[in-house]
Amino acid sequence: MNIRPYRSSDCPALAELFYETVHTVNAAHYTPDQLDAWADGKVDLEAWDSSFREHYTLVAEEEGKILGFGDIAADGYLDRLYVHRLHQRQGIAAALCDRLEQTVKGSIVTHASITARPFFEARGYRVVKQQQVERHGVLLTNFVMEKQR
Repeated sequence: MNIRPYRSSDCPALAELFYETVHTVNAAHYTPDQLDAWADGKVDLEAWDSSFREHYTLVAEEEGKILGFGDIAADGYLDRLYVHRLHQRQGIAAALCDRLEQTVKGSIVTHASITARPFFEARGYRVVKQQQVERHGVLLTNFVMEKQR
């Protein structure tokens, strides 16, 4: 597996990976309506590309196939961390997170799904609060989590 910097040409593939991951991996913890509200398949690629370029964004790939991606802002906000549904529990998220976390000096904050909460807890993050976020009129539970450094 190779971890490399994001390229704008990756954006469509990352949007597809995001949609597929949410609708399969997260289906154990969220209803179909919640999954559709979270990932409706209509990502604004221009906005995502801009966000990825503003953040430190990494892509994990193997033999040209994208396995996962993650991005972190300069202020320590870990925005997105997604791994392809067929490559879960293979250390990809941990490898991406290791590299992303190294880029900031202070604490790191993320908004973790119910599904991702155990992963972040195992990495030393603690729940600051549970919250309900609204997406397209649908409420989803997630957790504001922080890792002190």
